[in-house]
Amino acid sequence: MQLSRFPGITLVLAASIALIGCGQKEEPKPQAAAPADSAASAPKPEVVVKIGHVAPITGPQAHLGKDNENGARLAIEELNAQGVEIGGAKARFELLPEDDQADPKQGTLVAQKLVDAKVNGVIGHLNSGTTIPASKLYADAGIPQISPSATNPKYTQQGFATAFRVMANDIQQGKVLGEFVAKLGVKTVAIIDDRTAYGQGLADEFRKSAEAVGLKVVANEYTNDKATDFKAILTKIKSTKAELVFYGGMDAQGGPMAKQMKELGLKAKFLGGDGVCTPEFMKLGGPATEGHYCSLPGVPLDKMAKGPEFRDKFTKKFGAEIQLYAPNVYDAVMVMADAMKRAGSAEPARYLPEIGKTSHDGVTARIEFDEKGDLKGGAISIYQYAGGQLAYVETLGGGAGAASAAGVAEAVKEAAEATGDAAKAVAGAATEAAKEAVKEAADAVKGAAEATKAAVEKK
Repeated sequence: MQLSRFPGITLVLAASIALIGCGQKEEPKPQAAAPADSAASAPKPEVVVKIGHVAPITGPQAHLGKDNENGARLAIEELNAQGVEIGGAKARFELLPEDDQADPKQGTLVAQKLVDAKVNGVIGHLNSGTTIPASKLYADAGIPQISPSATNPKYTQQGFATAFRVMANDIQQGKVLGEFVAKLGVKTVAIIDDRTAYGQGLADEFRKSAEAVGLKVVANEYTNDKATDFKAILTKIKSTKAELVFYGGMDAQGGPMAKQMKELGLKAKFLGGDGVCTPEFMKLGGPATEGHYCSLPGVPLDKMAKGPEFRDKFTKKFGAEIQLYAPNVYDAVMVMADAMKRAGSAEPARYLPEIGKTSHDGVTARIEFDEKGDLKGGAISIYQYAGGQLAYVETLGGGAGAASAAGVAEAVKEAAEATGDAAKAVAGAATEAAKEAVKEAADAVKGAAEATKAAVEKK
């Protein structure tokens, strides 16, 4: 975090330091030329860091896969622009993108391709159904894998030291969703899932939570992630008079499902997880999506300390709005690069232990992992479809505001360091005005930091 995010602090410090410099002219000192053959003139060695990325780039979920890939590309380009060094060598990051078509078999094929290419790490896969089988191949090869979006608990319950994820899992999300439905006053629910690892996993966790809070599950129905006609199962659900339909699956099926619910006169509310919390869901469902609900792990982008900045960079570069997981992918790449820098190596065996020690102030959250590789905290935000937009309702669960709190802590630290530097600059200064300027700067820094902290706590 830079002090440019706190313009009041920056202006006060700049003014005080400018005042300090008045009247204190120092003659420039001649500098000896470095020998032509000195180490300083030699170019730094370069290390190529190959990062694999896997998501569905073709098929019904291609819009989500491309969104993920763009998040990775943005992070890779920024790392290269920063001139990141790893172990004293300049790092050149390369992205190796692969398309798993959201198909488990294809997922293992491209995973083996990345293993054979000797990538330094893998970001992905998008779906739990492809992430889980691929994870064994990466684990056997000792290649770190950070998924930005696979939420099925099994992924990190397999005991693979190489597996991490940067978003809440289905246990965390399902629990919150069941409690939210109870708060709506709903008594009866019907559950549909697409039989994928993600859809079924989330539906199972929702069922557990719903029953735990006293809701009655009046129907359990199944479809698949290629279906488009849901009228038969929706007709059965209509006869149960369920007050809410929960769907575990993605937007390609969720949107048409909501539309067909309206066509059949089914009055029940619709609720889904992150897979349907997208602009595409509203596009496919049209006016029938109005008033329904969905959830996303984490806090809304606008409430993230670095969220608005990320959105501006992303839309400017790609000319498209964020679909779903791009900020999580961006964070996953940055976490991997940060572990490499701390380890002083891009070799998987050397930097892997550092991933587990991560404490990274990302776009989406303060990212720290538990012993299984799951994200600590795991806040879940609820949204309602309203007027063709996703309207924020509330954030439930742990970790809400973690990124903002971390941002305040870092800002306070930077402010204190900057004030200390200013004070050193006027040690022995000849004028009382200069000393007074430093005092005013310190007071301003303290006041701004306290105000920012109070604002975050209020949220």
